Amino acid sequence: MNYKRKNTQAQPPLENFSDAKITKNPDVAGGSKAVMSSTQHAFKEMGTLRTLQTLRKVNQKDGFDCPGCAWPDPEDKRSVVEFCENGVKAVAEEATKKRVTPQFFGEWSVDKLSLQSDYWLGKQGRLTHPVYLAPDASCYEEISWEDALEKITTKLKDLESANDAVFYTSGRTSNEAAFLLQLFARMLGTNNLPDCSNMCHESSGMGLKQVIGIGKGTVTLEDFEHAECIVVLGQNPGTNHPRMLTALQKAARGGCQIITINPLSEVGSNRFAHPQEVSGLMGVNSTKLTSLFLQVKINGDVALLKGILKAWLALDEQNDKRLIDYDFIEKNTVGFDAFCTDIREESWEIIVEESGISQEKIEEATQIIAHAKSMICCWAMGLTQHKNAIANIQNVVNLLLLGGHFGRKGAGACPVRGHSNVQGDRTVGITSNPPQALLENLSKVFDFTPPQQKGYDTVAAIEAMYDSKVKVFFSMGGNFLSATPDTEYTATAMSNCDLTVHVSTKLNRAHLITGKESIILPCLGRTEQDVQNGKLQFCSVENSMGIVHKTQGLLTPASTELRSEIWIVREMAKAMFPEKFAWDSMDNYDVVRECIEKTIAGFDNYNKRVHDGFYLPNAVRDKCYFATSSEKGVFTSHPIPRSTLQKDEYMMMTIRSHDQYNTTIYGLSDRYRGIHNTRRVILMNRSDMENAQLKQGDHVDITSHFSGEKRIARKFMVVEYDIPACCVATYFPEANVLVPIGHKADGSNTPASKSIVVTLVKFNADRD
Repeated sequence: MNYKRKNTQAQPPLENFSDAKITKNPDVAGGSKAVMSSTQHAFKEMGTLRTLQTLRKVNQKDGFDCPGCAWPDPEDKRSVVEFCENGVKAVAEEATKKRVTPQFFGEWSVDKLSLQSDYWLGKQGRLTHPVYLAPDASCYEEISWEDALEKITTKLKDLESANDAVFYTSGRTSNEAAFLLQLFARMLGTNNLPDCSNMCHESSGMGLKQVIGIGKGTVTLEDFEHAECIVVLGQNPGTNHPRMLTALQKAARGGCQIITINPLSEVGSNRFAHPQEVSGLMGVNSTKLTSLFLQVKINGDVALLKGILKAWLALDEQNDKRLIDYDFIEKNTVGFDAFCTDIREESWEIIVEESGISQEKIEEATQIIAHAKSMICCWAMGLTQHKNAIANIQNVVNLLLLGGHFGRKGAGACPVRGHSNVQGDRTVGITSNPPQALLENLSKVFDFTPPQQKGYDTVAAIEAMYDSKVKVFFSMGGNFLSATPDTEYTATAMSNCDLTVHVSTKLNRAHLITGKESIILPCLGRTEQDVQNGKLQFCSVENSMGIVHKTQGLLTPASTELRSEIWIVREMAKAMFPEKFAWDSMDNYDVVRECIEKTIAGFDNYNKRVHDGFYLPNAVRDKCYFATSSEKGVFTSHPIPRSTLQKDEYMMMTIRSHDQYNTTIYGLSDRYRGIHNTRRVILMNRSDMENAQLKQGDHVDITSHFSGEKRIARKFMVVEYDIPACCVATYFPEANVLVPIGHKADGSNTPASKSIVVTLVKFNADRD
């Protein structure tokens, strides 16, 4: 450990498990229990009146976008209850009545705060004032906005190189704030603009861009009503995107067959009782969602997908070549012959061994897929956080290309993004590797020469901080320490900075592992009114399916000292580049949107169209055009990753609990998995437990192994679970310490948090 404040802890504390309880998994997601959980959480945080006032505006056209996931809203008729259980929890976390004041920081040193759990930290409430942690100080102290901004801009002006600064962005940030932040960073002279997408869907963006010419999904919400087959891979909609269950339910009721591919059998993928239907609420009617479940081994997806492709080619031959869309392939693709050769040469023995799925089961799935006239493939981090993540994504594309499932109703690719505007932030320029068109347009509109050198992505930024190459770390939202891999390494990296700055709504662990100096700037939340120069403003976001729409809060801000993210960046820009732009004019956010319109393609007539929402251009979806070098979709070939597990080793993946969204911990239970009042658990297969002489409730230390390095996470409780042999699962951020900084996806640099080789040993409190 090399922290500047020696007694500060980067990892969440150990648990005593005295209240831990394991019960049987429920059979159905949703229903009355979802309503009760939502209501209890909301009333506890917001009170009855505030709850009713706030929730009626969630995801409404005249309201605010849910600060949770990026699942789209219906374009026409919206329910008055257009939110899910986790959406309610996200809103309640932000609209809570609890407050973290300067007096709080006077009573709690950063050392003492670091001994608390992430759950406890988040439950203290909204930050109310800017605070500053001086060199060698033990507590944050109140600081004025003027002094805080002066300290930040002075540090930036004194840098030897603009590349000595890093500007990180979370997916909560609006299009307007994100655009201004990237503009500010590039005026400063750096492309060091990592974001949370680097840690989740970067592999999707890169993998898709290479083979279909766009790094986004190619479907609309309406397409789910027309699909004959939906394949859900490496995703747990019931916990991570609960509103998606409504779309899956409607599809299943219409006769669509849903294939679920995942190492865990998740309740939310099996059956759903819609809480807004009387029968669903009462528990007398639920819908079976999954037609066929394929319990793939962790990182067995390439093997499984190639098995389906192999079976499809054989089935097509048996059916006189009527089950593959050869007209589509001839007209719209390249690489088909080499792809077929590669698939036919694959061994069924290897496919079955590495996927963990029998040939018969794979052929059963193939029958459904090959006969579907329209198919959607959805996925999330279960595919993107592996070393071979891009191969995972591109084999999904192979599946879609083989059936011609692009540019037609009810078909296409659907990467399901996590945070509510992570896709929009990337669209408006938050990227360490900007396209040349963006840089050229910024130069024309703002009359400066943007930097051309590729910047640091998230992993590269951590490595640069670790090597003391970064002096200033600026985070626009998020909980950087808890979201990133290799917790101890990242903590040392952050402590090597001269100044760390966090624009935040609530307290989190990243505020406690700091540079020599640290500043927390409290900002407005999505639920709150944003008044600039006496006029109410609104912002905009982009959802998972490329719709840009407005979001406008209604609540009185938690403190008069809160500022909008746009205001914060604008004030820094005024101090740094007063001659470059009339920054004060940006207190009218229409001006910011006019700048976006001039700079980013697809935002024509932005200020008018954003009120009703509009789709950004998507050539694959709209006209089946692939913007690749060949102007066609590309079939690719990738080898099947081979397992390297030794005796007593397991493949570990990190997952979320049901009472969690990203790094925000809403509660200490996971209702859908039967785990209550605890988070430090490791889910294990029964036979593995017997072989290791472990029983449910035992405590173990987990050691990860990578390139001769070992990392240890202590005292996790063993829970018997339905998971493939030699596979285990743990929650993040508790297990992030086990994810090596050097273990990342080829090409995208995304941490490979879903495929960590680990060993277990029984916990001993006296062990060093």
